[in-house]
Amino acid sequence: MSTPNPHTRIFVAGHNGLVGSALVRTLRRRGYANLVTRERDQLDLTDQLQVRHFLQHERIDEIYLAAATVGGIHANNSYPAEFIYSNMAIETNVIHEAWRHGIQRLLFLGSSCIYPRLAPQPMLESALMQGSLEPTNEPYAIAKIAGIKLCESYNRQYGTRYRSVMPTNLYGPGDNYHSENSHVIPALMQRFHAARLCGAPSVTVWGTGAAAREFLYVDDLAAACQHVMALSEAAYRAATEPTVSHINIGCGEDITIAALARLIARTVGYGGEIIFDHSKPDGAPRKLLDVGCINRLGWRASTPLERGLQETYHAFQRALASSRRNALARALDTQSVGQRLLYGSAANPGHPYADMQAPY
Repeated sequence: MSTPNPHTRIFVAGHNGLVGSALVRTLRRRGYANLVTRERDQLDLTDQLQVRHFLQHERIDEIYLAAATVGGIHANNSYPAEFIYSNMAIETNVIHEAWRHGIQRLLFLGSSCIYPRLAPQPMLESALMQGSLEPTNEPYAIAKIAGIKLCESYNRQYGTRYRSVMPTNLYGPGDNYHSENSHVIPALMQRFHAARLCGAPSVTVWGTGAAAREFLYVDDLAAACQHVMALSEAAYRAATEPTVSHINIGCGEDITIAALARLIARTVGYGGEIIFDHSKPDGAPRKLLDVGCINRLGWRASTPLERGLQETYHAFQRALASSRRNALARALDTQSVGQRLLYGSAANPGHPYADMQAPY
C-alpha cells in the first residue's frame, strides 16, 4: 500500500453525484488536499475537445472516473439512448485523453449490472460476458462493460495503470431522490417520507418484492476505491487478469425488496400499508456480488444496512431543509439569510455531516 501524497493532483469526475461526492469526502479525510473538480456547465465530459483542453491545462496525476448517467428501472426503460450514448462518450473521452496527456493512473467505476441476468450467485468477476444481460438496463450495462475493456486495452497496449471496480447497488448522502428516476432506496425513502407527512394509508412499490439485492453505503465504496488505487502494481496484477481486471465491491449480503421496503418504512417512521404492484418488472431475480477478491486484498464493508439507512435519511432531511432555506434566501428574507449563513459558517464545524453535499 502506498502512502498518501498530499500533493498528488487528483481529478474526481462527477464530484457532485452520489459516488463522486463520497470520493471527495474520503480523499480529503485521508490527506489528499489537491483535488480538482468541475461543474457540468464548466466541463462537458461528453465533448472530447473540452476534455482535451481541460487535461492540457490542469496537469492531473490521477483520475477517479465516477461521472455517469444513472437511474433506476424506470429511467433505464425510458431513456436507453441517453444511457448508452452519454456513458460511452464520457468513458471514451476521459480514458483516451488521460492516455494522450500521460496520466498513468485512473480508476473507472462500473456497476454490477454488467453481469448476466441469470449469472450464478454470488457473481464472480469471471462471470462477465458469460450470458445475456438484464433487458431493462442492457444499454447502461453495455456502456459499463465498454469502460472496463477500454481500461484493459489501454493497459495492454500502452502500459497504463487503469483500474476498474464494480460496485453493487449504492445508497447514501447525495443521492437522487426523484420518485421515478432514482434507484430503489432513495425512491422508496422519498415516497415513505411524503406518505408519512400527508398521512397516506398506503405506498405502492414496483414489482413483487421477491427480487433480492445487495446494497452498499457509498462512503464504504469510496474507501474501497482509495484502497484499490493504493495497491501496488504487483498486488493488483496478482489479484486480477489482463482481460478480467475489474474488482467487485460489495458487502456480501443481499435483502429482498419487500424486506428493504419494510426497513425503510420503519426508518422513516411510516406505519401504513405497503402494496406491491405485480404489473411492474422486478428486474433481475437476484444480484449478489462475490467479494472474495477485495476481501483478500484487505478491504471489507463496515456500515450495516440499518445504520446506513438511518444516516441516509438524516441526509435526506437535511437536503429538504436546505432547499427550503435556500428558497427563502433567494427571496431575500432576512431571517432565512441569517440562518443559512449560520448553518454554513465555522460556528458549526462539529456537525457530523458538515462536509456532505446535498443532492442537486
